[in-house]
Amino acid sequence: MGSDEGLDLFLDGRLKLIQSTDGYRFSIDAVLLSEFATIRPGDVVFDLGAGCGVIPLILLLTKPVGRVFGLEVQEGLVTRAARNACLNGFEKRMDVVRGDICHLPFSTGCADVVVCNPPYRKIKSGRINPHPEKAIARHEILASLDDLLRAAAALLKKKGRFALVYPAVRLAEILVRLRRFNLEPKRLRIHYPNLEANAKLALIEASLGGRPGLEILPPLLGQGNFSIGTPP
Repeated sequence: MGSDEGLDLFLDGRLKLIQSTDGYRFSIDAVLLSEFATIRPGDVVFDLGAGCGVIPLILLLTKPVGRVFGLEVQEGLVTRAARNACLNGFEKRMDVVRGDICHLPFSTGCADVVVCNPPYRKIKSGRINPHPEKAIARHEILASLDDLLRAAAALLKKKGRFALVYPAVRLAEILVRLRRFNLEPKRLRIHYPNLEANAKLALIEASLGGRPGLEILPPLLGQGNFSIGTPP
C-alpha cells in the first residue's frame, strides 16, 4: 500500500478495503444502499461512481450477484477499486472501468440493476472541498443529477431496477426527476439518525418503464444492521 493508504476491515472481517487516509473514504450511505438494493440471482449490476469499490464488494459478499461492473472517472480510485476486488477474491466477477457518466463506455440495455451513491450537492451549494477526490464525490462537478439518471436509464434493461441514496431534503426533487427519465419510483425507505432527529437520507428504488405504485418501507434508524469497519 501507498503511504497515503490504510487497510480497513468490515463485515466482521469478511471485507478488506484499501482506502485513502486523507482523500475519499466511503460512508454509511454506501453501506445502507448495498443492503437496500433488490438483487436477484445472477443479476448483472452496474455501480455508477464506484469509488473504492465498496458497494460492488458488499453486494458480491451478501447477495446473489452474477457480475458487477463499476464505472469511476478518477484514475486513482479505479486502481484502488481493482486492488480491492483482488484483495477480496472477486477479480473474476468484478470489473472497474475508468469512464465518464456522460459518455458511457458500456452498451445500452445491459444491466439488470444500476446502483449509485451520487454527489449530494449542486455545484454552487456549500464549500467545495479542496481535496479533488472528496470534492468530486460530494458536489456535482463532473456530472449533474440529470446526467446520472440519463445514464442509469440507458444502461437498464426494460423493468430493470435503479437504486440510489439521496438527501431526504431533496426527496421531492429526485422523485420528480426520476419520472422524467422513465424511471418509476417503486420502493422508498427513509433513514433517521435517531428517533429525535429529522430524516437524513432517502433510499429509493425505481423501475425502468414500471407501473405507478410506491411501497414506503419502515423507517431505518442509525446505521441499520451495519457499522463502519475498523483497522486490522
